[in-house]
Amino acid sequence: MVILAIGGVGRPVRALDPGENESWVTVEQLERVLDSVAGREDVRLTFDDGNSSDVDIALPRLVERDLTAEFFPLAGRIGQRGFIDAAGLRRLVAAGMSIGSHGWEHRDWRRLDGRHVRRELEVAPKLLAELSGEPVRSYAPPFGAYDRRVLSRLRRSGATRVYTTEGGAASLDGWLQPRTEVRHDLDQAWIDGVLGEGDALYRRAGRFMARVARLAQF
Repeated sequence: MVILAIGGVGRPVRALDPGENESWVTVEQLERVLDSVAGREDVRLTFDDGNSSDVDIALPRLVERDLTAEFFPLAGRIGQRGFIDAAGLRRLVAAGMSIGSHGWEHRDWRRLDGRHVRRELEVAPKLLAELSGEPVRSYAPPFGAYDRRVLSRLRRSGATRVYTTEGGAASLDGWLQPRTEVRHDLDQAWIDGVLGEGDALYRRAGRFMARVARLAQF
């Protein structure tokens, strides 16, 4: 299985954070991705940050293609300009989408002190659950950054699934799920390469070894 991580879509209506434009795609690029995955059971879709484009642009196009996705908003930015609001969260849930937590704000979870650990890993998902009306048990660490301590904290917080951004193949029922980031320069060749079957084994092996090496550092 391949899990895609998508950021903002269309023309931004707010100032982007440094480097955020790298994960911002056009409407046409999103539609190309959605058309390529429609009807496939081996591809999952996720959206990070909780941009207003999740509801305004992505949601109707997902519904048109009978697709579902999991959305990971930043709880601390709910209702701010350019971000989803509480009504938007409920619209996503009503359309059959799932809500996970991206934390309170864009912070590296490997470098949190005690106060920020609670806000990022406990307060954020609790608020998202209250606003959306659905339990929030899956997490997507900002920047895809994690280590053994982060994973241990997430297990204690009751996480049922954790999404990274290391790319490669994911197992259907894995607790730690690698995702492939959808970038601003994607084209059909990129889509064919990521969703194709030809080099899946090599991608899987390479990403697995990279993950093992990364965890071994801690």
